[in-house]
Amino acid sequence: MVHRFNENPILTPASIAPSRENLQIACLLNPGAFEFDGKIWLIIRVAERPLQQATTISFPVLNGEGIEIIEILMDDPQLIATDPRVIQYKGADYLTTLSHLRLMCSEDGIHFREAAGYPALYGRGPLQTFGIEDCRVSRIGDTYYLTFTAVSDKGVGVALRTTKDWKTFTSHGMILPPHNKDCAIFEETIGGKYYALHRPSSVDIGGNYIWLASSPDGIHWGDHQCLAKTRPGQWDSIRIGAGAAPIKTDVGWLEIYHGANEQHEYCLGALLLDLEHPVKVIARSEQPIMYPQMDYELTGFFGHVIFTNGHIVKGDEVILYYGAADEVVCAAKLSVKEILSSLNV
Repeated sequence: MVHRFNENPILTPASIAPSRENLQIACLLNPGAFEFDGKIWLIIRVAERPLQQATTISFPVLNGEGIEIIEILMDDPQLIATDPRVIQYKGADYLTTLSHLRLMCSEDGIHFREAAGYPALYGRGPLQTFGIEDCRVSRIGDTYYLTFTAVSDKGVGVALRTTKDWKTFTSHGMILPPHNKDCAIFEETIGGKYYALHRPSSVDIGGNYIWLASSPDGIHWGDHQCLAKTRPGQWDSIRIGAGAAPIKTDVGWLEIYHGANEQHEYCLGALLLDLEHPVKVIARSEQPIMYPQMDYELTGFFGHVIFTNGHIVKGDEVILYYGAADEVVCAAKLSVKEILSSLNV
């Protein structure tokens, strides 16, 4: 069902320059994807950090004046650094990298370059001091809606910016408060309402499930309903989350989503939602439609990971852009008909 590009990985940390001299790009992660000005574009999460020393761990955060570098001795008894992505120091959590979003374009969907005159997007304000991540792009009319994860010491939530030309942006702030992420807006209204998938989380009661919300204007969201839960003992047993905007088909809205198990292996599956009542799940993958198996998916910054939040749909063909092993960007082609067939539809 999955035809990976022979050129994979199509982008690596060496593909682009760091945002400033004293930082290095640790990894490129799952991009949003869209078409604009006759080209295919990716909005890539770029995760940066300072060059690491043997005796210290250092990481960047944003403050009111720019980027601040924090350094902690590795033997500090108040430091917990067992996860390559998150550390804890004096009871507070920090990210080991600081992420921003970078725009790249391509004529063929394989070879990408940064386009002059299109700005990178950085975290702004007290709710984005640990960076912005995992942007999903939905186009409704002539407006592009950018939903992304906003991270700070106050939590992880969903923020929104909109644009028509990719040079000027309107910020709408935090539209879904912590703890929430994986927000994908449907690319057309249903019954006069906007709809979005999102993933609130609970460490006590509940879990990491996919929810559905509606809105009168695409900015203010409510009527939250739980759409799909994790499934004990299966490939999506620990957490699930939406990928890109659902794909409209004759038989329903097709959503490619990610799921993780107890071993933190991230795979992709599919949900089929009712066209008129998207809270109704018609079908769901029993087995993954795509799972980590290539070397670049198994080994990296955080291995055994396939994670997507961007695709381009051309008829029956889906060009899926995804992050592999939390380090490189890859692409694959899938067929809408074949995905539906795997759901017995």
